[in-house]
Amino acid sequence: MDNQLEKLSYVQQQRLAYIDFKLYFTGSVTRSEIVQHFKLGVSAATRDINLYKEHAPKNMAYDNTQKKYFLTNSFKPLFTHDAKRTLVKLAHQISDGFDAIGDVEFPVEQPSQLNVPDINVIAKLTQAMINGKALSVIYTSLSSGSGARELVPHTIVDNGLRWHVRAYDRKSNAFRDFVLTRLAKVTVINNEPEVNEIKVQDEQWNTIMPLEIVPHPKNVEYPTAIKMDYGMENGVLKLDVRAAMAGYLLRRWNVDCSESASLSGPEYQLYLQNNQTLLITKEQGVENLAIAPGYQQN
Repeated sequence: MDNQLEKLSYVQQQRLAYIDFKLYFTGSVTRSEIVQHFKLGVSAATRDINLYKEHAPKNMAYDNTQKKYFLTNSFKPLFTHDAKRTLVKLAHQISDGFDAIGDVEFPVEQPSQLNVPDINVIAKLTQAMINGKALSVIYTSLSSGSGARELVPHTIVDNGLRWHVRAYDRKSNAFRDFVLTRLAKVTVINNEPEVNEIKVQDEQWNTIMPLEIVPHPKNVEYPTAIKMDYGMENGVLKLDVRAAMAGYLLRRWNVDCSESASLSGPEYQLYLQNNQTLLITKEQGVENLAIAPGYQQN
């Protein structure tokens, strides 16, 4: 945030940050959105828009037909949007855009993240998803290296270790997961998705798997402690999980998915009691089940 912005009142900064956030991550902002979000009058919202344009005259352009301000190709965020904090805000449907301004510091720590996505990549993804557009990207995979792709994204996902986007890949003609940090040269293209490319057609995403997780029958001496850790009822933690996310969850929590609870070691404190559900889902070709501990592919 520049020195001129710092001279504004806290309330003015907050409203300009909201305009900045909406433009950056949705591609547009309207006067009525500002009115509704801050419970302002129309004239006050107009002053905020004009004030934003004074500080960033090339960031947005008004469309008389749609009565919206759209971000321009020369857009440069007026505020600093931290990638990790912004992803958390997006996940919790918070859109005040106030990453750079905090009035309370809470005594809470979390594990360090080894990888942080590019905030500009996040912005392009959200713009495409909200406006129903496709993306042109360069993606680098472990198996095939770097190459151009066209993706139709529908959801950004935190799998517990890193962020990825669930998208239809026009190269493989299938819905797949793409790690955010491996995306480069991301451009929103004016290309409407086909019917088979939209979220409702993503079978793995829309299939719900029931999981029954219990204390590991062999590795845990005092199962009551595990039951308390996870708030189990009658000794079972029951979860309904998207098939596309099941492997990630089971790996993150080191859930033994073998048929006879055969994995040993102190890290395996949990066991998938109804592991036969993985066999049923296997027939649907769920890709990430292979990373579930103890999962047998054959």
